[in-house]
Amino acid sequence: MPINTEPLHRILELERKKGYVDSAVIGGLDRFLSQWASQTIESITNPRLLSRFHKLHLVSPNYASLSKQQRKQWVDDVLNFLTEVEHRGAEKGGAKLTLVASRSSSVARGRRAVAHQSIDSPVTVIKGVSSSLATKFSKLGVKTVRDLLYFFPRRHLDYSQRKSISQLIEGEEQTIIANVWEAREIRLGGRRSTEATVGDETGNVRVVWFNNPYLARKLATNTQVVISGKVGLFNGRHVFESPEWELVEDRDLIHTGRLVPLYHLTQGLRPRQVRKLVKEVVDQWAWQVEDFLPSVLEERCDLLELPQAIGQAHYPENEVAKDRARVRLAFDELFLLQLGMLNGKRDWQESQPGNPLTAKTAALNTFLKSLPFELTAAQQRVLRELMADLQKSQPMCRLLQGEVGSGKTVVAAAVLLVAAANGYQGAFMAPTEILAEQHFNTLCQLLSRVGHQDEKEGYLHSYSGLLSHPLTVALLIGDINQVGKQELQQHILAGDINIVIGTHALIQKGVEFHQLGLVVVDEQHRFGVAQRSALRQKGFNPHMLVMTATPIPRTLALTLYGDLDLSVIDQLPPGRQAVKTKWLKPGQRDSAYAFLRRQVASGRQAFIICPLIEESETIQAKAAIAEYQHLSEEVFPQLRLGLLHGHMSAVDKDEVMHRFRSGELDILVSTPVVEVGIDVPNAAVMLVESADRFGLSQLHQFRGRVGRGKEQSYCMLLTESPSVVAKKRLDLIEKIQDGFQLAEEDLKLRGPGEFFGTRQSGLPDLRMAKLSDIALLELARSEAIRLFQTDPRLAMPQHHLLAKELARVWQKGGEWS
Repeated sequence: MPINTEPLHRILELERKKGYVDSAVIGGLDRFLSQWASQTIESITNPRLLSRFHKLHLVSPNYASLSKQQRKQWVDDVLNFLTEVEHRGAEKGGAKLTLVASRSSSVARGRRAVAHQSIDSPVTVIKGVSSSLATKFSKLGVKTVRDLLYFFPRRHLDYSQRKSISQLIEGEEQTIIANVWEAREIRLGGRRSTEATVGDETGNVRVVWFNNPYLARKLATNTQVVISGKVGLFNGRHVFESPEWELVEDRDLIHTGRLVPLYHLTQGLRPRQVRKLVKEVVDQWAWQVEDFLPSVLEERCDLLELPQAIGQAHYPENEVAKDRARVRLAFDELFLLQLGMLNGKRDWQESQPGNPLTAKTAALNTFLKSLPFELTAAQQRVLRELMADLQKSQPMCRLLQGEVGSGKTVVAAAVLLVAAANGYQGAFMAPTEILAEQHFNTLCQLLSRVGHQDEKEGYLHSYSGLLSHPLTVALLIGDINQVGKQELQQHILAGDINIVIGTHALIQKGVEFHQLGLVVVDEQHRFGVAQRSALRQKGFNPHMLVMTATPIPRTLALTLYGDLDLSVIDQLPPGRQAVKTKWLKPGQRDSAYAFLRRQVASGRQAFIICPLIEESETIQAKAAIAEYQHLSEEVFPQLRLGLLHGHMSAVDKDEVMHRFRSGELDILVSTPVVEVGIDVPNAAVMLVESADRFGLSQLHQFRGRVGRGKEQSYCMLLTESPSVVAKKRLDLIEKIQDGFQLAEEDLKLRGPGEFFGTRQSGLPDLRMAKLSDIALLELARSEAIRLFQTDPRLAMPQHHLLAKELARVWQKGGEWS
């Protein structure tokens, strides 16, 4: 058996680089060597080499017990020994020894050839990548050499389990090394294909490749080949059907006999072609990737070096190496995300002073006493946290989480009032016009209880008696006519309006504030970082409160909103009942409709959510209209139905919502726009069509639209053909009412992109990080905070590469600070 010196050579070089701390291999060198040496000693037939092998105590070196100087001497001696073995090629495995040396030299030649090129060069600098091939890779987001290095496999096939032909088992992924006895072209199912007979010392096996006639010419008789794939049975005999194959040559295996990567593909890219190209790029370019993590941090967290992690992520030696590579690369993503967030928070809070507000206790107390309910203990605690922030010279940056109906809007109204009492303007931004109008109406209702309404125009209300000056509230949305919009913008600029409520219209260029002191953003996951920043820039570093009814696990919230402090209203107002929830199969549709009719007959109202359609809002609107017509004409002809979708004008939407709230409509048919915020206390039934196509958090949001009155409420989830994962989601929402518990479960079942419905614009991509990996999230966050406390501007020499990488990832360009 030939000696493979390469693994030990590579490990000892890494041990030398790490400073002889016994961290080059998991479990320590002693453990690795006991396995390697016991296998290797049987292959050494040269007496002099065998004598040296024993003198070096390679079977049991007790490396862990040696001093640093002794370790250095021992590593140097072993490396000299390995070099001699590689150059001799004298024993039985001489061909293999030559193979290792020749492969190392070919990689070295490749590295020398690309040394003058940057890894940020276009992929066309790679040998064999034409402009046509580059266009195909571009469709997958791969444009540079760096992109290709970070183009990680979606998964690996385990072809590492090598067996002899006599050991093959039906139905399992297995690998054999065999000689080709015969290969010929045949016709299978009318298609030209290849059939081969291959064998080893234990027997022969048939191999067929459908629709691949060229292989018959490629597989010459007596060629040695590696075959990996699933073994089937045909006429009682084992057969490989269209397996991966590879000739035994003087290079690493790529497609067989190992953990084999599977990459995302597009039209015109073939699996073998991509694997071969990536392997060459990793071998020749990965060493150029600068390891930007400080070495102290790397050692403290026991992380692989970056070039090694990239290589092992693509072509891992084993499952342990693959997992260690993922941990290193995932840590990088989360660590850079945290540093970027912390930097953003520092910029907001320290780049220029904020506007400290006084508590204005009299106005606040008057407002709170006028409310028709008492604040819950959780609301009171959060209001105290916000007031403490507002009184600081550093601008507030806070995320307020709270279940649907927990009372976030009242808390927001209180702090907007405090800003107005201090002479500053407040901006309140919602994700949809419907929700913006609802916030406007809610705020006006609350203020009308405590102040005298002086003026009332469609989009402008004014109240006196609460402050020393009239309090003016305006609604600015895209549906207002141009003349009305310009008038409102002039009033905002002049400072005549104290609180402005709107949608994205608030961050348009035409809207300028006189003195913006507080920004409230509702349903943060609908807005990206860039949009938040644009709104902040409207004022002199205003305080910012971000609110969401999407329950997010604490660690995840700290990760995705690391630039914000966290407050949680974790208590619902007294008297709220649990919403009875049931998921139904297609055959139960008629009984669901019958139940809904009975509820309406008893005086309740209902929502019906139309199926989720991905293509576009226009198609969504058309589908909603068709569903509305079907329901109103064929299913509920005696009931009063209304329709709500995203393409309706604000006037039409407002009219429908007004009719539903006032009880003129029995059923509101809606697209998923109803998910956020709409409040109708008499609505007691929520029926969701195609519920298996929504995520847990979205379904929980829908459910939160009912159960706001005194009557028992119900949520029925109609399904089409739920997958196994969808069934798990539906089972969970039946059993669990707590939104934060559901959010934890949602993260386990789905990725972060799906969790939020839309990608967080402005944030770096997460390719390897799993946001369900709480331990790694916490480690990355704690290390980022630790580094930020010692060197917030990354000015120390040892942090130069990190600052450069951070600027690249966050696409800021130039200096990180």
